[in-house]
Order: sequence, then structure tokens, then C-alpha cells
Amino acid sequence: MSKSPSEDRPLLFNQSLEKGLAVLSAFNAQRRTMNLAEIAQAAQINKSSAQRMVFTFEQLGYVRKHPETRRYQLTPRTMEIGFAYLASDALIDAANPFLAELAKVTAETCNLTEPDGLEMVYVARFVSAQFVPVHMPIGSRIPMYCTASGRAWLSALPEAEARERVAASQRVAHTPHTRTELEAIMDELRLARERGYATNREELYLGDMTVAAPVLGRGGRPVAAVHVVAPTSRWTLEEAQQRLAPPLLQCARSLSTSARLVD
Repeated sequence: MSKSPSEDRPLLFNQSLEKGLAVLSAFNAQRRTMNLAEIAQAAQINKSSAQRMVFTFEQLGYVRKHPETRRYQLTPRTMEIGFAYLASDALIDAANPFLAELAKVTAETCNLTEPDGLEMVYVARFVSAQFVPVHMPIGSRIPMYCTASGRAWLSALPEAEARERVAASQRVAHTPHTRTELEAIMDELRLARERGYATNREELYLGDMTVAAPVLGRGGRPVAAVHVVAPTSRWTLEEAQQRLAPPLLQCARSLSTSARLVD
């Protein structure tokens, strides 16, 4: 007889906390407000559990109910959790001056992303005064397999480990340019490993092109990636590689030195 997922959990695992976090995570850009039934469905819990979780979060100030629509939404207090991470991540503090310099040299938007599962998360960003086709605020998440920052990070892993992560990804074609075949992506990782940086040309968003390099911690393991946004309205891929890759690589080397000190 097969075990249920709950039976596989360690004894100290708190399922109520898991459900509570699922409720908070259920809200996003597509689900800005929800009623109890919608929350239960999005969090994949029953309505009774959703009601208890929402009531608790409402009492604590993390969720509020609109007086007219009676629909729930998050409050600014939920940002305390994410801000605590940003404030405690020493790499972000160390990276900010280097990212500022890179943005100044390239006159383009520069970002630091860190891995979480099969995604990269934006943790620092210096925005150019020039037009950027896609707004990616701090906390935004992007898939590894089809982005320059993800590929840069993956390229610094042992090839077998990188292959395992790419194979586990849901490789969706976000645009007509998205590479979804496993071997095609692995070829991109090998190329990135050879030259020290990865590229993405309109594979996640049309008009968006990026060049990225890994940030290495102790033992040469990747801990983050830094990338420069090069909109296709201003750059060709060849121009971006020629003019943006050198300062990007210098920034990544400086960040890697800092990462080894704070790791």
C-alpha cells in the first residue's frame, strides 16, 4: 500500500505552516484578489483550512478583506518577509557598488539574480534611464533554462548536475525563439562555459535580450548570476557580446571575490 505525502513528512514537519505559506503564495499578478473558494483552490487546500488560515492572517495584518467586494488581498506587511532576506543577504550589499559601476559603464539596466529551485530570483537591480521593454522588480522569478542568468548559473555547475536541472524543468516555448530541446540548451551551457557568459535573445520576452555571467562562491560553486539587459531595439547580439560582455565579466569576477568572502 503506497504512502500518502503526509506520511512521508518528517515528524517535526508543520503542515499547518505549510498550508499558511501556500495561502500567501497563492496571491500573484493574475490573482490579486480572491474569495475563500478561490484561495482554497489556488493553495490546493480545503475550504475549511483556507478559512482558518485567512482569518489568522487577517488578524495578524497580512491579509485584508475589501469592504464592498468581500474579496481578500495581501497587505504591505507581507513584504517584511522578503525584505528580511534582502537585508540579511551579505552578497547583495557587496554587489551593489559593482552593479552600479556596471550600469554606469554600459548605460544599461544591470541585475543580480540568485537561484531558487529551477528559477532565478531578482535580488538587486540598477535601472537604466533608457527604455527597458520588460519591468522586472525585485522578487521577480524567471526560469533557468531559457534565460541568460539561469544559463550562466547552470554553466558553472558540473555538466551532469546542470543536465538534471534542465531535464526537470517544464520547458515551455514562451516565444517563437525559445529553445526547449534538452540538447540544444546543453549546447548553450557548454558555449557559456567556454566563453564565461551566457546569452538570451528574446527567449522569454520579445524585445528582451540579456548577457549574463555566473558569480562563484567558495569551491567554485555558482551562488548567483549578474546580467546586463540589452534590448533588441538598441543592440544586436554581436554588438552586445563585443561591448557588454567584457565589463560584465569584470563585474562577475569582482562579485565572485566578494562572494567568497561573505559565503
